Amino acid sequence: MTIKDSPEEWEIRATETPFVGNKTSVRTDEVVMPDGAVVRRDYQVHPGSVGVLALDEEDRVLLIRQYRHPVRQKLWEIPAGLLDVPGENPLHAAQRELYEEAHVKAEDWRVLTDVYTTPGGCDEAVRIFLARNLSEADGERFAVEDEESDLEYARVPVDELVRGVLAGELHNNCLAVGVLSLVGARAGDGLDALRPAEAPWPARPFAC
Repeated sequence: MTIKDSPEEWEIRATETPFVGNKTSVRTDEVVMPDGAVVRRDYQVHPGSVGVLALDEEDRVLLIRQYRHPVRQKLWEIPAGLLDVPGENPLHAAQRELYEEAHVKAEDWRVLTDVYTTPGGCDEAVRIFLARNLSEADGERFAVEDEESDLEYARVPVDELVRGVLAGELHNNCLAVGVLSLVGARAGDGLDALRPAEAPWPARPFAC
């Protein structure tokens, strides 16, 4: 038996969108179950996101600390952001986020992993990149606003982040998945065996 996720779509009898927000919306589908019953499923419709695990030459990960209102916490996170344009190349979005949030650029990019953040209630798909060979970006720093005007920065050793994730001290999804995927990749075929930066992404197809 091959352990691998596979595409599948059950019949939808009706659908409506009771809420439309600035970036996301809420959809209600009437879905036919295997026994023929029809049930309502509410979920958030999301454009998709990218995250960047930026690793420097001292084996430290670039982090930002940001207030997240829904959970009422300041979380340590890796740079991340939305796919603002339908069909946008996720690599370009990741490079933009690393520049805007940290004023950093990277020469080596790989796909670290692809995940659905909360598939029981949201269709958000996230591609997490590994970025290496870091340096300061050229030009002026990007002008930030709202929560991003209060960002803090740190570069933290990988081992310390693993400990923090397993101790329940670090909770951001992309940070936890990214760091543990990094450790797994090193223990397996190595970082150079990771998928190329523009590998296909069926969850959010894009044009190169």
